[in-house]
Parts: sequence; structure tokens; C-alpha cells
Amino acid sequence: MRFTTRVLLLQLSTVVAVVLVSTAVFIVLAVEQLKQEAETSALSIARTVAAAPVVRSEVALETSRQINPSAGELATGPLQSYALDVTGRTNALFIVITDGEGIRMAHPDPGRLDRKVSTSFEEALRGEEVIAWERGTLGDSVRAKVPVFAPDSREPVGEVSVGFARAGVLDDLPGLLFGVGAAAALALLIGTGATLVLRHRWEELTLGIQPEELVTLVQNQAAVLDGVGDGVIALGTEGVIQVSNNAAEEMFGLQGLEGMSLQELGLPTDVIASLEAGEERDGIVVGDRVLYLDSRQVDRAGQRLGSVIVVRDRTDMMELSERLDSVRAMTSALRVQRHEFANRMHVAAGLVEAERGTEAAEFLRTMRDRGPVDYPLAGADLLTEPFLQSFLGAKSMEAAERGVQLQLRDESLVLGEVGGVEGTEDIATVLGNLVDNAVTAALAGPAPRLVEVTLLDDGPELVLVVADSGPGITPGTLGPMPAAGESGPDRIHGHGIGLALSRDLLRRRGGDLWVIDPGGGESGRGAVFGARLPGVMFPGDDLREDEE
Repeated sequence: MRFTTRVLLLQLSTVVAVVLVSTAVFIVLAVEQLKQEAETSALSIARTVAAAPVVRSEVALETSRQINPSAGELATGPLQSYALDVTGRTNALFIVITDGEGIRMAHPDPGRLDRKVSTSFEEALRGEEVIAWERGTLGDSVRAKVPVFAPDSREPVGEVSVGFARAGVLDDLPGLLFGVGAAAALALLIGTGATLVLRHRWEELTLGIQPEELVTLVQNQAAVLDGVGDGVIALGTEGVIQVSNNAAEEMFGLQGLEGMSLQELGLPTDVIASLEAGEERDGIVVGDRVLYLDSRQVDRAGQRLGSVIVVRDRTDMMELSERLDSVRAMTSALRVQRHEFANRMHVAAGLVEAERGTEAAEFLRTMRDRGPVDYPLAGADLLTEPFLQSFLGAKSMEAAERGVQLQLRDESLVLGEVGGVEGTEDIATVLGNLVDNAVTAALAGPAPRLVEVTLLDDGPELVLVVADSGPGITPGTLGPMPAAGESGPDRIHGHGIGLALSRDLLRRRGGDLWVIDPGGGESGRGAVFGARLPGVMFPGDDLREDEE
């Protein structure tokens, strides 16, 4: 049996029990009220009759006589006539008047006159009023007995007994029971209707899921939310977060997402619009993380319940992608360098074989000073560090292909050497991202399109400054640095993902990334970015020789 059916039966049973108990109590109270009304009426009539002057005088006279009148005399006497008249007007079963010895002086049945009453009359002759349910010569009745006092005296000389038939007392009970029954039936009908409405509302709210199924549903929800590495956010129809797991809270850097809206998560407006439309968005920068968001609408039985957003952390993948791009750039540079170096070695070998030693020596000295490859990097002779020279050389070739001149500024001074695989990868990631963004920005600016790089080292620390000739950073797009990319993509400087990743990478190493000059506006300058990379440089050969 379904839970809602059991609840329905339980509620109906409760309503029936309450109605039955209430009906029984009401009937008992109604019967008691009818009895009390009959007793009050009998007592009032008896008091009125006993106080009548004719009754007091006739009863006092009869009690004082030595010989009682006969039944015939009493039947035609004033008391019988008075009692019958009052009986007819009050619909009483009987009105009996007796003398001090209990002899009937008035009775509905004339044949019972001049006889002693069948019930006790001593209390009335003691001056007491009595109400009792008794059986007499006329059957069961409620009767009131009051004393009759002698004229101008408080001495009891007789009794007046007024009775109403038991059946007559309950004459109004059938109508009362009908009213009670109708009210009970109406109460049952209302209770049944309320129970059915409650059942329908219950199933509507729970989508027809029974409590036993709810337990399983909660267990499955806990398993799904806590058993996956992805973040899960459930939105209601009003766009308020109803459920979230720990992974989602960790990715957004917030606690207690329930009750919050998507705007409070720091998501851009266009991303929120896409999620509300059930679309997916990738590369969303939130704080130090790059997130993938996938929104799915949830329906059950044709009813819209809201949506579920799956959140995946793409930060590590994007960092690997940035490093991979840097490695590809270095690989391409090395391939070009190897090919060019081989060609120059052939030239040098040819000069030696042709016994043109002076020219060969001069050619080799030029290779030593300028490097094995002629890169389109202006100011390349200012840089002797092999890795930085090769990396910027490769970037200059890529920039040249896009019509942008890459230049090393005169202020550059690098005395040490890049050390370690991790340091090499970090420099390639940060410098490569800044140069690529600068090239993209320069393409949006006027000719000549130029990107300037300044490199300075101080012990183990390397400082980068990258400037472009583009239109500058559009206000409000990158957000306040170093929180680059949090407010959405910049139309010129890329999507902000690389900047956020580079900043996060530098901060983990103890460095930083910031905007020196946003450019644009009346200045007519492009943007200038700065970065500080600690622990990536080691003393060069010249420095090591000086230390020795």
C-alpha cells in the first residue's frame, strides 16, 4: 500500500473517530439539557400551582377536616377544575394536588381521587422541594413536588406534584439527532475532501515519490554529490542554488552556496545567460581557477524543476596547455636553429676547404657574436642567455609572420642563466603568454606595430616587462589586476585565461603579475604588463668565474 494511501486512511479514521466522539458527547449533553429543561418546567409549574390562593385555601381546609370528601365531591371541586385547566395549558402529563395525608384532591383520572398517592410525599410535607424521575400510576415521568402552605403561613398542609412523561421529554430528540447527524456527515465530507486535497498536494510537492523512495533518493544524491570530483550545483526554477557539493564550493572559493544566486558566484553576465539557456561555457576564469560549466535542464513528468550545473576545474589542463605551447615554440625555434646552424656550418666548412681561412674565421666570429640564427628580434645582441635568446627569437619569427616587430629594449640586462626544467617551463609560460597577448593587441593598433620586451635579473629573480603599441586595455574588461580575467574577456588582450594562469603560477612561486600601465585613452600608448619570477636564474659562467 502506498504511503499516501495509508496517510489518507489514517486521516479518514481520525476524522471519523473525532466526529463519532463529538456526536456522542453532543447527544449526551443534548439529552441532559432536555431533561434539565423538563425538570425546570415541572418545578416552575408546581411552584405556581402551589402558590395559587385557591389551592392554598382548599388544601388547608381539607387538611383541617376530620372527614375527607368523597371522590365525586372532589371531581366537581375547584381544585380538580383548576388542575385540569393548568394541565391542558402546560401539556403536562399530570398535576396532582394532595392534602396533608397524601390523599389526592386533584388528578387527571377522576377515578383515582380520594386515594393516597403512589409515591413518597413526606419531603414536601417537611417543606422541601423534590425533583425526581419516578414511575407512578401514569407511567415513567419526571416530576416536581413542592409543598402547599396554609394561607398567611409557612406551615405545609399539602403537596403539588407536576409531571412530564419521559417520552415527551425526548420528543425533540429525533430532530436534534438529525441535526447532529447532518453536521457529522458534513464534517466527514469536509475531512475527506481536506484529506484528498492534502494527498494531492503531497504528491505534487514530492512529484509522486513515496517516503521510502525519498530515503533512497537522498542516499543516491549523497553518493552522486560526494562521489564525483566535479562540482555539482542544482538551481531551482527561480535561479537560486538549492544543492551543491564540496567540490563546487572549493572551486568557487565560497562556503554554503545554498540560497545564493549565480550573480553572487562572481560569474559574468553573458556566462549566466548561457547557463540559464542550458548551454555550456568553457574557459571561465573565477579567482585562481579556469572552469568549465555545463548546464542541463531538469524536467520530471513534464514539470520544470530547474537545472543542474556541472563544474569542472580546467586550471591544471590549461596550465599544461600553456606549457605545451611554450614547448612547441621552443621546439620550433630549436628546429629552425638546428637547420640554420647546419647551413652555416656547411658555409664555414666550404670556406675552410677553399683555403679561405680569413673569411672562415670572420664568419665564425660573427656566428659567435650574433648567434647561430638570424632572428627578426631587434636588439637581440643585448641578450646572450641561450634559452631566452632562442625563445624570444622564435616568438619574434611568429610575430614577424603576423606583421609585428618584436624588440628587446636597451634597458635589458641578463647576467645569469635560466636553470632547471621547471624554471624554464615557467618562464616560457609567463613570457610566452605576455608576448602573445601583446602581439594580438599590437595588431589592433596603428602601424608600426611593435612589441617591446625588457628583461632584468637580480640574483635568482627575473623581471619581465612587456609593452605593446595596441589601443590599451578596455576599462572594466580585465578587472583590477592582478585579478586578471575575473570580469570577463578583453576584446584585445585575449580571454584573460593565460593571465590568470600565469598570475597563479607566479604566486605559487612567490612572484606576481600586474598591469604597469593600462594604456589607451588620451595617452595613445598600449598596455604595459610586468611580472616577477623568483628562483629561475642561476649565475652565468662569467659570474661564476668572478666568484672563483
